[in-house]
Amino acid sequence: MYSFLGGLVILVLGYIVYGSFVNHIFAPDDRKTPCVVHPDGVDYVPITPGRAFLIQLLNIAGLGPIFGALSGAIWGPQVYLWIVFGTILAGAVHDYLVGMLSIRNDGASVSEITGTYLGGLMKFIMRIFSVVLLVMVGVVFMVGPAGLLAIMFVQGPAAATGAVSAEAAKAMTLMGYTTAEWTKILTVVILVYYFLATLLPIDKVIGKIYPLFGLCLIFMAIGIGGVTVYNHIQGTKPMIELWEGLYNMHPKADTTPIWPLMFITVACGAISGFHATQSPMMARCLTSERQGRFVFYGAMVAEGIIALIWAAAGIAFYNTGTGGEFTTAGLFAVGGGNSTSVYQISVGLLGPIGSILAILGVVACPITSGDTAFRSARLTLADWFKIDQKGFAPRLALALPLLAAGYAISFLDYGIVWRYFSWSNQTLAMIALWAGAVYLCRYVGAGKGFIAAIPATFMSAVSITYFCIAKECYLELPRMTAYGIGIGAAILFFVIYYVRVYAPEVKKA
Repeated sequence: MYSFLGGLVILVLGYIVYGSFVNHIFAPDDRKTPCVVHPDGVDYVPITPGRAFLIQLLNIAGLGPIFGALSGAIWGPQVYLWIVFGTILAGAVHDYLVGMLSIRNDGASVSEITGTYLGGLMKFIMRIFSVVLLVMVGVVFMVGPAGLLAIMFVQGPAAATGAVSAEAAKAMTLMGYTTAEWTKILTVVILVYYFLATLLPIDKVIGKIYPLFGLCLIFMAIGIGGVTVYNHIQGTKPMIELWEGLYNMHPKADTTPIWPLMFITVACGAISGFHATQSPMMARCLTSERQGRFVFYGAMVAEGIIALIWAAAGIAFYNTGTGGEFTTAGLFAVGGGNSTSVYQISVGLLGPIGSILAILGVVACPITSGDTAFRSARLTLADWFKIDQKGFAPRLALALPLLAAGYAISFLDYGIVWRYFSWSNQTLAMIALWAGAVYLCRYVGAGKGFIAAIPATFMSAVSITYFCIAKECYLELPRMTAYGIGIGAAILFFVIYYVRVYAPEVKKA
């Protein structure tokens, strides 16, 4: 319990202290923002800071801080360290820099920002990379909530209590349709909503329903976290302390190392390249640069809190150890973060009534990220091909093929899509951080770029090591070889930054 509460305190202090430090380095000023200069009533729409914060939080808080945190918790409480310090030193810095740079580049998408500071080749790569990632995000955040709702409607208490076998639960029907069939039906329903949210002005759908979803999200976090602490105090489901499990607790530890797998699995709960595609949307809606720390850095800290809550709750809820021992075997057996585990935890901790709001909060997370994922993909393509988005027809021309591609991908194995999403997500974050480092070094101060260059170097090592070692990337190199390549490449990137960017700026000064 003390590790969990300490993590919450550090996250809050991180926003207050380090967030202020990062904001001071960037030095926001009183220049006119994009929505003030040319509001278009569709994407460039002035929004109040409070609403912008809520929309940004719901945009970025998809399944990552819930499914990813639960899956990362299988490695043990060291996941707390990655969530807390990854959020403060990397994730929130990443989101803030992309959002602020978008404001200073007329609301540009992350691919255009990257090209401005890293060159034309990187712009081209990021255009393709970000659109592919956004479509995968849309798929992940379409199938995930559909599956959770299907389990809730069809299986109900059977899924929550384990009263029947998994095979029997899957065979249960509602109105003649199984859980799998209801998942497909609800996927189409969510896709229709995505179609409307992608096309209509941002303040017509997203701006109207997000406050309700936000209340569900807040209730979910407070409810799950509060009951988990209460159960610990009562001794019914004790929470694990950091010092009790600071080793690889994964049941398959020999073949599933913490580095880099845990750092990829817990994506949105610590740092996420997907956020780089979302921050420009609110950058187009803020009326002052001075709102950036609250909206961009603050929303990421809030997401870190959500991730920490679910990681701690998952370890405690599924602990099957005896005599004071802890094990994550139960969490591993249920599959880590997925619709079933989220449903079981929600009902098990909050009961049938409270779980309804909790599950709505969980469903709201991916849905309110999936809709803006497709919206961001549309805006990225519009920036790429210089297509004005004021008219309905141009928006429709871009939205239809994107949503059709997303629906087609939804028939692929969900686990495979998630793994590719996780790697591409962290790789995009790495590139965005390098772009932020170059900007700070060249336009703010030579030494100022290190607040982005250091986490960029770390994420370079994570992404490249994972690419070398993961089965889905097909290389499957020996572990030590992959470690050497990943760390060596990260050092090389840092040296290039130091020689090509930092040293020339020092010489100018």
